[in-house]
Amino acid sequence: MSDMAWTRFGKKKDMPGGLWIKCESCGGMLFRKEFEQRHRVCGNCGYHFTLGARERIALTADPDSFEEHWRELEAYDVLGFVDKMPYGEKLKATAKKTGEHDAVVTGFARIKGMPCALGVMNFAFLGGSMGMVVGEKIARLCEAAAERRTPVVLFACSGGARMHEGAVSLMQMAKTCGALTRLDRAGVVSISVLTHPTTGGVTASFASVCDLTIAEPGALIGFAGPRVIATTIKKELPKGFQRSEFLLEKGQIDRIVARAEMRDELARLLAYATGGDPVAAFKKESAAPAEAEAAEGQASAPATGTEPALAAHDEKAAKTRARRKKKE
Repeated sequence: MSDMAWTRFGKKKDMPGGLWIKCESCGGMLFRKEFEQRHRVCGNCGYHFTLGARERIALTADPDSFEEHWRELEAYDVLGFVDKMPYGEKLKATAKKTGEHDAVVTGFARIKGMPCALGVMNFAFLGGSMGMVVGEKIARLCEAAAERRTPVVLFACSGGARMHEGAVSLMQMAKTCGALTRLDRAGVVSISVLTHPTTGGVTASFASVCDLTIAEPGALIGFAGPRVIATTIKKELPKGFQRSEFLLEKGQIDRIVARAEMRDELARLLAYATGGDPVAAFKKESAAPAEAEAAEGQASAPATGTEPALAAHDEKAAKTRARRKKKE
C-alpha cells in the first residue's frame, strides 16, 4: 500500500471495503458503483463479467413483463453421487445460497414490446451446469412457445453438463435439441445468446442449434477448454481461440452484440421474426440527449448479417408446412 493511502486513511483496516473491484481481464481497479451502472462491464477494456439470471432478465425484459414458469421443478440425486458432500445436500445448499431451484430461469416476457419465450442460465448455480431440470425447463419452454407461436430467446452461461447426474445430464443434450427441432418445424424462430462462459454440453447442444446465434464480446465459447485442447493436441492455439471474435471470424456465430446494446438488438430481431417494425423496435429508450443522439446514429445503420438468416428460416418453415399439408 502506498504512503499516500496510509496518510489518507490511517491504518489499512480503516479503508472502506467493497468500493472497488479488480477487472478479471485487464487488472484495472473499477469503482463498484460505476461498474454496476455499466451492467458489470469494465469501463477500461470492455470485459463483460458474468451476469446473474435475474439481473439479466431485469436488464433485457420490459419492466414487470416477465412471467416465470416451472420454477417449482427441482432435481434429485438419481445416482447417489457423493463428492465432498452428497449431491442432494449440495443441491439444497446451492438453492439456499442462490435463491433458485436450479441453473435456468424460464418464462414469457416482452422486450421493447416484442413478445418472447425467455430462458436465462445462472452460472452461480453449480456453474450453470445442465442437468435434468435445465433440460426439462428448456424443452417445456420450446413446446409452450410453439403452441403460442412466440419466438424463443435463450441466454447460455454454463460449464457444461452436470456430472452429478451422469448419463441423465447427457440425455438433456438430445432432449433440448429435439425440442428446438420441433420448434423449427412449427415455423417459430429461436435466438441463442452466448455469454461468458458457454462450454461443454450446453455449447454442444441447444446453445448452438438455434436459428440465430449471437454472443457478447470476449465470451469464452467451446466444448473443451483451451488448455485441455492445447495439452491434447500438443500445439499452440491461435490468438483469441474460442473467444467470440474468433468464432465470428470463422463463421460459427452470426454476430457480436455488447451488453448495453443487447436489448435493442433482440427487440429488432424479434420484430423481424414476428412481422413487427424493426426500425421502431431498434430505437433507444434514452434519458440523456447525448445518448439519444448516439442511438439515432446506431439506428440509422442497423446491424447486418442476421436478416438473411431470418429470411432463410421463413423460407424453410414455409416449405416444411407446404410438404406437411401435401401429405395430409
